[in-house]
Amino acid sequence: MTEKAWSREQETLLIRQGAGTTGETETTPSLTSAPAISDRRPLDSHRRWHVRYRRRALAVDLVTGTLAGVGGAAVAFDNLFTLRALAVAVGIVVSWITALSLCHGYEKRFLGTATEEYRAVVRAAVGLFCLVAFVSFAAPIKISRYTVLIVLPTLLIGGLLGRHALRRSLYRRRTRGLDVETTVVIGDVQSIGRLIREIRRAPAQGMDIVAACVSGLDTSGDGLSAVEGVPVFGYPAQAMSTVDLFNAEVVAVSNHLDLEDNALRRLSWALEERGVDLVVAPGIVEVAGPRLSIRPVAGVSLLHVERPVMSGARRLVKAMVDRALSILIFLCAAPVLAAISLAVRLDSPGPALFRQTRVGARGEEFQMLKFRTMCVDAETRLGELRGATDAGNVVLFKMKSDPRVTRIGRILRRYSLDELPQLINVLRGEMSLVGPRPPLPSEVAGYAPDAVRRLRVKPGLTGLWQVSGRSDLSWDDSLRLDLWYVDNWSLVLDLQILARTARAVLRGQGAY
Repeated sequence: MTEKAWSREQETLLIRQGAGTTGETETTPSLTSAPAISDRRPLDSHRRWHVRYRRRALAVDLVTGTLAGVGGAAVAFDNLFTLRALAVAVGIVVSWITALSLCHGYEKRFLGTATEEYRAVVRAAVGLFCLVAFVSFAAPIKISRYTVLIVLPTLLIGGLLGRHALRRSLYRRRTRGLDVETTVVIGDVQSIGRLIREIRRAPAQGMDIVAACVSGLDTSGDGLSAVEGVPVFGYPAQAMSTVDLFNAEVVAVSNHLDLEDNALRRLSWALEERGVDLVVAPGIVEVAGPRLSIRPVAGVSLLHVERPVMSGARRLVKAMVDRALSILIFLCAAPVLAAISLAVRLDSPGPALFRQTRVGARGEEFQMLKFRTMCVDAETRLGELRGATDAGNVVLFKMKSDPRVTRIGRILRRYSLDELPQLINVLRGEMSLVGPRPPLPSEVAGYAPDAVRRLRVKPGLTGLWQVSGRSDLSWDDSLRLDLWYVDNWSLVLDLQILARTARAVLRGQGAY
């Protein structure tokens, strides 16, 4: 059967199945029967979530700019109801919106995506600060320092909080199947399955995969097929008919050899005429966006992957931030630490603190501190519990109803209060506030070569494992998150994880 004939047969099958025809059969071991198209959510071609999101973002930024403008004018002038005060307030609002626009704060590709939206807010605030500093130095204009101290923090904090609220609202809608973009994926059998799984792993990004165009299929059988539950409609050469049939908003191309050079260029031209976005998977997983850039060489666009930065000035800044925040948190939490110490001693016999040997950066061992949450003979009783049903982690022994845990220990573990003494380890330089989970020497002894990479940075009091499920995670998921952090860590990422930790701790999910 030729590709063209098979494509027409597939289109006929799609139309019949949309009308309720049944009788699909499996064609290859890698393919399964496809769901009926009639079961899918109808797409309103005029519904554009990003238009509404951009309007809301603009409204939030106008409110933030107005608050900053009124605050700045109130500091600079005794009377707000003057032409000069009004001009200053309006100028601050216009400057803020303009700065966000120049920093791509309203571009569709960055809206609700990863950290780029937050980066735009930070860049806009820093740019305005640099502009004010330059104008104050180069022009005969006196700008009050108090005005700067009021306006810029208001813009930065208000902008970040506003965008965070918008993103949370967008993510909640997307979990209900709203504000998503109908997506068609293109690729070969070997690569397209992984692309589909990776997209589905991040439902908050809003890509709803409805169809696939796949090369390398066995077309000897009859019936409609599917890859990872996504209906297959022809080969990559029939991509445009699939886009038109499903009224797709995004086309995602996996890394394969069937769409190179002119073919991919022509596809982008055709999609441009329809207003459809094109995204191409580079075939590099677990690499954060800031590490990727395009390097043009002799007319060829090469993808440049920056090396992970694990030394130098950034490591020094991370260490300084760790110690500064640790001192601040320790001083604020001192009464809580004292109360917990007393509660642990009264609840069961034994010391308040538990010391355990853990492995830190470069394989160096140290004594990690925790509040004791188990009975004093917990280590000797571990052997008899190894055969019991645990949390499903083949490397880390976790038991949801561990009989060794004390009454006060269950409360401390649920809200991660037992980890607070590790602030002392951070002050000693043995740990970081954010990093991979500190492993036991016995765990490190059984590490595969990939897992050893976790030891390239200091272990953390919290980390991606803490905000992504904690003890509910399997070992593979825990390792994947830790390795991603090691390869992509940055100060901005640390601050995001710290902010998410508070929410994860309050929920108490996955802690036992």
